[in-house]
Amino acid sequence: MSVGRPLIIWGARGHAKVLLDILRPPEYEVVAFFDNDPAAVSPVGGVPVHHGVEGFERWRIENSELRPAAVVAIGGSRGTERLVIARMLESAGCEQIHAVHTSAHVADSARLGTGCQVLVHACIGADAALGDACIVNTAASIDHECLLEDGVHVAPGATVAGCVTIARSALVGAGAVILPRIRIGSNAVVGAGAIVTKDVADGAVVAGNPARPRE
Repeated sequence: MSVGRPLIIWGARGHAKVLLDILRPPEYEVVAFFDNDPAAVSPVGGVPVHHGVEGFERWRIENSELRPAAVVAIGGSRGTERLVIARMLESAGCEQIHAVHTSAHVADSARLGTGCQVLVHACIGADAALGDACIVNTAASIDHECLLEDGVHVAPGATVAGCVTIARSALVGAGAVILPRIRIGSNAVVGAGAIVTKDVADGAVVAGNPARPRE
């Protein structure tokens, strides 16, 4: 019986469970979880969860013969944290892989950076470009010629119209709509259900219809 490629997942909570539905045998076999929360428990019986960078370093020493694939199961507005962990895993020899659900559509002309996640019924349109460690969540849509920089998360059901730029580590909330040719700034947060009609500044939090800054 063949064994799938060894896979490690950083993050042991809900988003990890979503990724387990994509990255599963016979292609992958999860061998370890990692989480910065010392209270985190493994979502898979028999597969250990190790805590923090120290736990990861101990695991690597004990399993130095492995060259595992890796994904980072950290979503929400924590794009910068996701990127830092992804870079650390890469430097340790763990290859960042894509997690693309079989029901998702990724246009032939679209480009995905390392470690991107495109979940159930999500759509990536023609000539769209995603940086590293981006998440396009359940039923979210990224239309033609959009640019998502590293660490962006587009939450379930969000619609990003054509030629939009979403800068590094921004979060687009569930069900939000971004109109064409708008720029969402780095580390910005677009609230759930917002309708964005104007550019959003770096670090801003916007919500409502039309979306306006929130304190």
